Amino acid sequence: MNFLLGCAVWAYKGWIGEFYPPKSQGGQLLHLYSQRLRTVEGNTTFYAIPSSETIAQWKSQMSPGFQLCPKLPRSLTHNGFLKPSISEALAFLETMRGLGEHLGPVFLQLPPSYEPAFLEDLAAFLEAWQKTEAAIATEVRHPDWFEQPHASHLNELLTQLGVGRVLLDSRPAYSHSTHYKTPLEVRKPKLPVQPVVTAEFSFVRFISHPDQEVNQPFLEEWVNWVNQELKLGRQIYFFVHCPIENYSPGNARQFQQLLQDHGVPVPPLPWNEIDHSPIQLSLF
Repeated sequence: MNFLLGCAVWAYKGWIGEFYPPKSQGGQLLHLYSQRLRTVEGNTTFYAIPSSETIAQWKSQMSPGFQLCPKLPRSLTHNGFLKPSISEALAFLETMRGLGEHLGPVFLQLPPSYEPAFLEDLAAFLEAWQKTEAAIATEVRHPDWFEQPHASHLNELLTQLGVGRVLLDSRPAYSHSTHYKTPLEVRKPKLPVQPVVTAEFSFVRFISHPDQEVNQPFLEEWVNWVNQELKLGRQIYFFVHCPIENYSPGNARQFQQLLQDHGVPVPPLPWNEIDHSPIQLSLF
């Protein structure tokens, strides 16, 4: 499966009654999620490393073909240099391997303080990771990574090692809406969108707006990009966020519909097979 669409979390109780059936229980949510979308960012692992028993429980709830992309814990990635955390990061990977075929690319998110001067440290970490043959995608947040020559140096390193570069698009969340008057609290950085592909897969994080009209032109850009990448045989993980999490599933569904309307060869969305209600969630 070359296109996997998902959100950032699964255990969001605000989705019960719309995305999830009414009266759904917390222990059911991962199973219900995997029946509707094809992948999820494992943001929960950013805050705490799950036990092997928890991993086994998660695996038992996942539908065939579903993939979880766990985020490396912040205790390993947000305390300065990465090199001292290599052994712990590899131990984390071994725990996550318990997911078996449900393990997607691991997500390495670097803080805004991690600047291009640390390139050698990043290289040492990724070279050690490469030996595991496990897929990993890297997100940089310091603005200098998007300027030359640092952007080229980063892209060359990632390409050489077959590491994906996370593509963050927060433009919609920072855009003005004529329909949605409530100011958004956007926690994702406002950085240039540079859709560079450095591996056989891509990892896109789309930070959407509650107003789907705002999302539309940005999503249409991504429709063209996804179509081109799929023609090249690349695998795409596309995650839809929203500062107001209630809207994330509906916005993901909006993107699926646009892809289908443009004839992009993506697999059917499982959610549509069990729910044929309109894609627009309530705006207010």
